[in-house]
Amino acid sequence: MLDLLPDLCDEHGDEIEILAPLFKDYGAAQTFWGQAVTVRCNEDNSKVRELLATPGTGKVLVVDGGASVRRALMGDQVAMLAIENGWAGVVINGAIRDAGAISEMALGVKALATCPMKTEKRGVGEVDVEVTFAGVTIKSDDYIYADINGILVARGPLTHHSF
Repeated sequence: MLDLLPDLCDEHGDEIEILAPLFKDYGAAQTFWGQAVTVRCNEDNSKVRELLATPGTGKVLVVDGGASVRRALMGDQVAMLAIENGWAGVVINGAIRDAGAISEMALGVKALATCPMKTEKRGVGEVDVEVTFAGVTIKSDDYIYADINGILVARGPLTHHSF
């Protein structure tokens, strides 16, 4: 397993921000990175599903669910859409469900917790907006790097010998 983040912190410490260590790993791909696409939604995963159904080309969906764990913003069906469309990973400031199935999927998934309750589908949410959680502000087009050590954000792509 690659310990990517410690190396990136050593090499690029002044170019990055680290999210507070609030997130758990749920996907089988525990090391992932890519350009961010942001979405803000509250207990409604309509926009999450819409985005993950589009070509992700190695990107990371960053979902600000307001830290609510009352409804799951992603389950196994939506995670499968992400894989089918080439997304590298998903970071959710909220909950997921179907954690057993997602743990076997080749997708990076970081979330606060699990909750078996699905969301209501109201079509509500904002895409490509600045989101702030875990002490960091993230914009679409920032770069997300994640492994079992945590999650970091950079304003541009970082270089590393293992890429």
